[in-house]
Amino acid sequence: MIEETLKLELVKKAFEARSHSYSPYSRFQVGAALLTSDGEIFTGANIENASYGATICAERTAAVKAASSGSREFVAIAVVGSEEGSDEQDMAYAYPCGICRQFLREFIAPAGDMIVLVAKTPDDYRETSLSALLPESFGPSDLDYLHRE
Repeated sequence: MIEETLKLELVKKAFEARSHSYSPYSRFQVGAALLTSDGEIFTGANIENASYGATICAERTAAVKAASSGSREFVAIAVVGSEEGSDEQDMAYAYPCGICRQFLREFIAPAGDMIVLVAKTPDDYRETSLSALLPESFGPSDLDYLHRE
């Protein structure tokens, strides 16, 4: 469980990260702020590519930054997204896509789940969990048979 002030900080940092989006094709800007078990926060924005399959979502940008820095236990993530130039009243809750859900699943802290915050404004957010968004998920423990003798 994380405190309300930390949740609000994650949402705020996700909004800040959204400003770094490179989304010339969809014009849908996404920002994410990821909290690791050691208390670090990593941010990311979506980065599109003319070869659409090479596009990377904000959630995975933040996760790759965390994992490549040695932080590999994730506790919570805040995600915000909107069309370029949208006003607050036009904002919608932007949930992580399926690939991001699976990618985040790889790095869930030993507690076994992860908080997911999706926000319209810095003060208007919904809270759910990764297990609610990705039920019956597949993760590292499902490959334990590879290490049996």
